[in-house]
Amino acid sequence: MPHLNNLILSRASPVDFDDLRPQLRVVELKRGAVIAESRSRVSQVYFPHSGILSCVVELENGWAIESGMIGKDGVFGAAQAIDGKLSLHKVVVQVPGVASVVKADHLKEVAQSSPDFLSLLIKYEQFFLGQVQQTTACNAIHNVEQRMCKWLVRMYDLVGSELPLTQEFMAQMMGVTRTSVNGVAKQLQSEGLISYRRGKVIILNIDLVQRRACECHQTFREFHAAE
Repeated sequence: MPHLNNLILSRASPVDFDDLRPQLRVVELKRGAVIAESRSRVSQVYFPHSGILSCVVELENGWAIESGMIGKDGVFGAAQAIDGKLSLHKVVVQVPGVASVVKADHLKEVAQSSPDFLSLLIKYEQFFLGQVQQTTACNAIHNVEQRMCKWLVRMYDLVGSELPLTQEFMAQMMGVTRTSVNGVAKQLQSEGLISYRRGKVIILNIDLVQRRACECHQTFREFHAAE
């Protein structure tokens, strides 16, 4: 069943899943598509099966930086649906894929009728908050190579070794210059850790990429294990 390719949906009880299923539909996540604008009301909740959603903070000077990733292990819009809150981020499809989508009002009904399902969603929200907080500290303290390797490890965990990424996009998501990303990418490629060409990064040796990453990638995994 395709909906169960998402970890949150696969963890829902059979009863809760049956309540959701009639209104779940599978949609394509097209690269660059905007799922939500910052401070907009959330009307749809997304459970990715594949691909990656990026939560982005935009600044007045045009700079934007990624604060968190959502993939097959997560959900976007559940907390906002339950509390009637606005999205705090702009949410963009970073890596294309597919997702199960349900109307926010219906998800709220199911969550309010099931303490177990509500608990499942809250636990993921705590994980995501931890990811955002860790990313904030990481961006302030760690160098570009450490951050880029951490970013690649997180993406590897979500979608595997082939990543459709441009250096311009990587620089934007990390809040650094393209020159900085280019220098790190060349170094990693020369050492055989990655291959980069024509907007695609292929991770050749994930173990070495992990060794060059800061400790934040392991912290993300520990957050997820505790979820």
